[in-house]
Amino acid sequence: MADPKGFMTTPRRVADRRPVQERVHDWKEVYPGTPGRALLPIISEQAGRCMDCGIPFCHTGCPLGNLIPEWNDLVWRSDWDEALERLHATNNFPEFTGRLCPAPCETACVVGINRDAVTIKNVEVAIIDKAWDERRVKPQPPEWHTGKTVAVVGSGPAGLAAAQQLTRAGHTVAVFERAEEPGGLMRYGIPEFKMEKAVLDRRIRQMKDEGTNFRCGVEVGKSVTGPQLKQRYDAVVLATGSTIPRDLPVPGRELGGILQAMEFLPQANRVARGVPVENQVTAEGKNVVIIGGGDTGADCLGTSIRQGAKSVTQLEIMPTPPQERPDHQPWPTYPMTYRVSSAHEEAGERVYSVSTREFVGDESGHVTKLLLSEVRFEDGKLVAVEGTEQELQAELVLLAMGFVGPERDTVVSQLGVDLDQRGNIVRDDDYASTVDGVFVCGDAGRGQSLIVWAIAEGRACAAGVDEYLSGSTKLPRPIPPTARPMMV
Repeated sequence: MADPKGFMTTPRRVADRRPVQERVHDWKEVYPGTPGRALLPIISEQAGRCMDCGIPFCHTGCPLGNLIPEWNDLVWRSDWDEALERLHATNNFPEFTGRLCPAPCETACVVGINRDAVTIKNVEVAIIDKAWDERRVKPQPPEWHTGKTVAVVGSGPAGLAAAQQLTRAGHTVAVFERAEEPGGLMRYGIPEFKMEKAVLDRRIRQMKDEGTNFRCGVEVGKSVTGPQLKQRYDAVVLATGSTIPRDLPVPGRELGGILQAMEFLPQANRVARGVPVENQVTAEGKNVVIIGGGDTGADCLGTSIRQGAKSVTQLEIMPTPPQERPDHQPWPTYPMTYRVSSAHEEAGERVYSVSTREFVGDESGHVTKLLLSEVRFEDGKLVAVEGTEQELQAELVLLAMGFVGPERDTVVSQLGVDLDQRGNIVRDDDYASTVDGVFVCGDAGRGQSLIVWAIAEGRACAAGVDEYLSGSTKLPRPIPPTARPMMV
């Protein structure tokens, strides 16, 4: 184990973020340098807090099954090469999860029963950022080729993980992406201040050097049809994500200035990287209201602040979460507690237990305000509280209420795969759909979920595809698709 007394003698510490007054004026990551560099002065002692418990429940919290006690011990001993090997053994992209994952492993940490949990996510990103800085992350091309071909539709974390695993297994893999560059929501949904796209680009370069082919600007279902893919390739992996946004059908929804988050964020991300966007909608000088209290809402918040919004208010229909783990969400489950992201540190107001009743606009048909009322639970249902109606000024409204499934009117319908009651693609324990040779992984089959689940499913799906093509597989199978996270 690492420091035998570390969890008792060493307090939990995390990296300091750049000052708010500095970082809101640029699009760089909120940590100085990179998160890994910012953590290096403290990371050895933090890794030493891992107690190498007899039953490491962090494994149950992590869908990837990361070997957390092992690489904590190796970091504490300054064996960075072996730590990198153990990290990559279960995770293709630890620099993504180290920045973007909400770390369910930490809420399952045994130290966290009565002390502050180990900073698992920080150790992870420190290992990989240091490895990239020292050029120790190398391409791993296959030793031989099987002659089999695979089409992966979608280049988000699930698609990239499946593609890299299958390429390394010796198959010829083509990744289809309708946008101009690969990465999916990691490129066009995640703002630069959370993960600079150079972090994504270096992985894409590694994958290309390994032999993965990328076909960007190709929308499967239109530019090329599902049946054409199935005819040309020996297997097809659908990793299209859950991209249908949840809407808010209230009076006034048709007014201008009301956008889905994924209409707003991709524009901002392109411009932040120097790509011109015609008729870009920005928050500059506007009163912005964000409907939805999750991570996507926080991304809209940080983006609006950097664009120069006059004010930003984030609305959430649910009550304010508790500061501490509630009794009905005991360790090691993932608790729904009050969390503060880097964007919440910067500006804006968070309002809970409210529901939008109507949007009101001016003569030009542009939104000017929202009509709200407080809500509460009665007999398990949310009801409006009489006498709590209020107005909230808004020239820009962003809907960040999540997603309800994959798009179904293109490749999904063309291939004829079955859908479940929630509109997600049905798959078996090998991630095979109801159509022979067609597989599915990530949010397209699971529903909206976490990046760590997407990578885990991509890896497991690759094993299913490899076995289908080759008769057997040596690729790991992290989880079956029926597995559920340790959340209530």
